[in-house]
Amino acid sequence: MADKIVLSGFIAVAHAEVEVVLKHLPEHVALTLAEPGCLVFEVRQRAGTPTIFDVYEEFQDAEAFAGHQARVKASSWGAVTKDVERTYTVTGT
Repeated sequence: MADKIVLSGFIAVAHAEVEVVLKHLPEHVALTLAEPGCLVFEVRQRAGTPTIFDVYEEFQDAEAFAGHQARVKASSWGAVTKDVERTYTVTGT
């Protein structure tokens, strides 16, 4: 059986970009949750630190995770967040 992939961490967004990230976030979450193999996908703006968004993802296997990564790169979310700082830990790979 393939290992589940879990990503956890956060993205740091410039103050000037917070509103555009918030505008695109609902669609990004909805599209991700609809992906084959997506088990959990949560992105939450950190209370008290609006420029930090905590991220937690679970995918059923490496293939589903790779599909997610490819979709994100080609999406409006990928374009909007291309310059954000990402601090993630990925397990199960």
